[in-house]
Amino acid sequence: MNKADLIDSISDGAGITKADAKKALDAFIDTTTKTLKKGDRLSLVGFGSFSISKRSARTGRNPQTGKEIQIPAKNVVKFKAGAELSDSVN
Repeated sequence: MNKADLIDSISDGAGITKADAKKALDAFIDTTTKTLKKGDRLSLVGFGSFSISKRSARTGRNPQTGKEIQIPAKNVVKFKAGAELSDSVN
């Protein structure tokens, strides 16, 4: 499913126009992004939670040349599925 398919599904499920569904989805994505940029956690009970994890700098290896390279530290987004979501897909 891509973004357009998700917008169609939201529109049908909520009984709203596709334009309103797109606005709602874009607002959710924007709010989630801003929350994670601040370093906060976003929890949706029954669905799951989004959080930021810090990945430290490390030494890697170029597979083509075998030469060591430095991989910089960075923040990564983590998603942990809630119990209801996990149970519904099993």
